Amino acid sequence: MNTTRVALVIGAQGGIGHETCVALRRHGWQVRALARRPTDTPEQDGLMWLMGDAMRAADVLQAAVGTELIVHAVNPPGYKNWEGTVLPMLENTIAAARACDARIVLPGTIYNYGPDAFPDLTERSPQHPITRKGEIRAEMEHRLQAAATQGVRSLILRCGDFFGPHAANNWLAQGLIRAGSPVQRLTYPGDYALGHSWAYLPDVGETLARLLDRADELAPFQTFHFGGYWLNGHELLAALRRVTADSSIRAARFPWWLAQLAAPFNETLRELCRMRYLWRAPIRLDDRQLAAFLGGTLYSPLEQALRTTLESLGSLTPVNRSAYAGT
Repeated sequence: MNTTRVALVIGAQGGIGHETCVALRRHGWQVRALARRPTDTPEQDGLMWLMGDAMRAADVLQAAVGTELIVHAVNPPGYKNWEGTVLPMLENTIAAARACDARIVLPGTIYNYGPDAFPDLTERSPQHPITRKGEIRAEMEHRLQAAATQGVRSLILRCGDFFGPHAANNWLAQGLIRAGSPVQRLTYPGDYALGHSWAYLPDVGETLARLLDRADELAPFQTFHFGGYWLNGHELLAALRRVTADSSIRAARFPWWLAQLAAPFNETLRELCRMRYLWRAPIRLDDRQLAAFLGGTLYSPLEQALRTTLESLGSLTPVNRSAYAGT
């Protein structure tokens, strides 16, 4: 009897989707990856790449046949058209999971919360989103919770801001530093004194795989918070200086005024400005429930995570590498 566990990852070309694929493979899963434009090699990186669109229910169902897990890690690019795509894509995943008796995994966000829940977010914190994007994310979870009463199991792992190798669409790579160039300044979006939650993508993938190794112990609708690194701007700047062995990296501020000026003409910047409130208060994900369930070490050392990320982004020079190795 073939007992290999089979998973479908929707959004495998994104940062969290990629790292989840890698972790699932490491834990013995056979992984299918659904993409509109898959790689030229059908089984590259040990994955079975399938062509399909998450907006087409038939494509998702066909890809999901024979699986016991669907990782829903797909998002519209550039913050665009959430209204028209996010919930329909999730409904297609729910329908496929129901037909195949598969569990759904959803990477959760902090968009669901308003300032009334800050600074410490637990799995029981009230979700009162103050943006349309947050309302959509909260509705996604409401639909998964409703589906669980009808036999469709789901797991949500909520994280702060992502960073990591193979991931360019995030605050660190697109806003705080300049990918492809040596780090010269940290362009921070908030008050340097306020703490912020960060999630290293390889750790997120490994945590999901570890949770799924104990799937029989999970509730039909299960949520965990991934604490990751809780850092203020000063601590992040100090870590970057250590990793690059460059004490001259400057502290700068993100030009919100410029983003707001261009927002009427650019949907991505318009949505970015609406999420600014997440940088105006300290936000910390309480991971005590996750730590109690899994035990052991959950997170990589911060400097190791940053170094791997900077190398992948082309922002760590050979001089940086040799200087850091010598410290």
